[in-house]
Amino acid sequence: MILLQANNITKRYGADLILSNIKLEVHTNDRIAIVGRNGAGKSTLLKIMAGELPYEGGELHKPKEATLGYLEQHTGLESDKTIWDEMINVFAHLREMEQELRTMEQQMADPDLIEDQTRYQKLLKDYDEKQLRFKNEGGYHYEADIKAVLNGLQFKEFDLNTKIETLSGGQKTRLALGKLLLSKPDILILDEPTNHLDIDTLNWLEQYLQGYEGAVVIVSHDRYFLDKVVNVVYEISRHSSEKFLGNYSNYLDQKAANYERDLKRYERHQAEVKRMEDFIQKNIARASTTKRAQSKRKQLEKMETVEKPAGDEKSAKFSFDINRRSGNDVLKVRDLTFQYDDMNKPVFSNVTFDVNRLDRLALVGPNGVGKTTLLKTITDFFQANDGTIQYGANVQIGYYDQEQARLQSNKEVLHELWDEYPNMDEKDVRTVLGNFLFTGEDVLKSVNSLSGGEKARLALAKLMLEKSNVLVLDEPTNHLDLDSKEVLESALMDYPGTILFVSHDRYFINKIASQILEMQGDSTTLYLGNYDYYVEKKQEEQEIAEFEQQSNPDLQESTSDNKLDYEQDKAQKREARKRQRRIEEIEAEIVEHEAKIEENDDLLCQPDIYQDHEKSLELTEENNTCKQKIEALMEEWEQLQEEE
Repeated sequence: MILLQANNITKRYGADLILSNIKLEVHTNDRIAIVGRNGAGKSTLLKIMAGELPYEGGELHKPKEATLGYLEQHTGLESDKTIWDEMINVFAHLREMEQELRTMEQQMADPDLIEDQTRYQKLLKDYDEKQLRFKNEGGYHYEADIKAVLNGLQFKEFDLNTKIETLSGGQKTRLALGKLLLSKPDILILDEPTNHLDIDTLNWLEQYLQGYEGAVVIVSHDRYFLDKVVNVVYEISRHSSEKFLGNYSNYLDQKAANYERDLKRYERHQAEVKRMEDFIQKNIARASTTKRAQSKRKQLEKMETVEKPAGDEKSAKFSFDINRRSGNDVLKVRDLTFQYDDMNKPVFSNVTFDVNRLDRLALVGPNGVGKTTLLKTITDFFQANDGTIQYGANVQIGYYDQEQARLQSNKEVLHELWDEYPNMDEKDVRTVLGNFLFTGEDVLKSVNSLSGGEKARLALAKLMLEKSNVLVLDEPTNHLDLDSKEVLESALMDYPGTILFVSHDRYFINKIASQILEMQGDSTTLYLGNYDYYVEKKQEEQEIAEFEQQSNPDLQESTSDNKLDYEQDKAQKREARKRQRRIEEIEAEIVEHEAKIEENDDLLCQPDIYQDHEKSLELTEENNTCKQKIEALMEEWEQLQEEE
């Protein structure tokens, strides 16, 4: 079923054409990615699809019954409610229906109503229909759904009575995403949903969207995410759209193949035109061949024109170099601890690791574990409370700040760079900026007016000119489009220095990192390999731990995550088995009670029963008791499921 269709959509901002000839279809169960350069109009297209922006030309069709939910980029949930109250408000219609069911149950127990069989039978029928609708719409598990989504978005440890207004911007963004996911619209439109998500949360979101019952339309610069989730890609380039089937990697392969095909077709066409022109030129003046030449000329005039394929749009072009080589020992960190003055516990502690020349070390770990704080401590923005940092010989550190705090001036782009390097010629400064896609009037823009992607490119330009032999990078791919990420990857892979970086972009980590340092807050673990190797080793560690539990039940275990000894683990397993038995008992009891209700409902439809008021009342009361028991059992079942 087509849920949304866009035909020849055109959008302008003043005299600037943003989109033209945009064609797009959204079918049930589609997982669509909208890709293209920064400024191509991806977010504009999403806003048009969501009804947030008008458009000048074309048509947009959506069935009236189809629901649509839209999460704008950088949107946070603003509310004076608690986390739980805001989330449960999504299910206000179910809670209202639940209250109506309770009211109907009380009415069914009224002896006066039972005597009026017409009204009573109508009430029974209405109750059954409403209860079935309540069940089908998730009435018996919406609270469990809320907890599952909040857990997946890393609110597991939060007090759900926390006021939303007290949360950070990133936490509000995750809550806005969670509320939208719980509303389960037919069309889910997400603009950069992976911002502010750590790797664990990204993995959870991928699995959630893979199983989503409606259609999903996404703008994202996370290639791992797109490969895992999407099955259709629409590229926005030069104001127009083109459709590709498959995930992001398939799109890249198809795009390259299409370009080669179109280029060969163009070259064949050009060769044929040249051959015909040569024939005409040689034979038009000869009496014996002039007719054939004239015929060829007419053929040439009627020949369909084949345009040369445009290929990729202009890309940034840069590389990183160093002033001088550092010593082999670049950094030695020992038992480092950092704690803010207004906090009760350290952000991180016992951090110990070494960095050697040419290492590519990625820091990974959940949000809040202190990765950015560690980078700022290493680059001397913060002072550690305990531990030591020892820098090697000739170490020169260049720091990329994800918040781009150093790019807050009212200067023009040209002078932001030129003032840092006043000895450079203006031509050379403009050349550098041109390599980072600042051309023409772009260099006269105010730094404050730049987009996130433009600020990122300007920060990278400044970093490149520093020629530091150690790059400390905090989320360098944030705000960069996919093409700029690839250029940055290429530059860093050829860089002759050392790299220490934080990123949530798993593809980027995989391409750049030669070592992964996992931070757990009070310890660190080093993995010698890229991201794929890290994931493989983590899986292997889990499998070994499970195997040892099964084969050596008397072995005292200790893991880096929970430090549980054997007795604690044994108690946990005992409790888990107990919970599982109780879950199975509850499910059996619910089936038993539901069967009893169904049996009683059949009896109540029999004339000799519903004419017997005492028997009818007895069966109705028994049904009400069964329903109350089912409700209590469902609450216990949900609680036990959450404890697993």
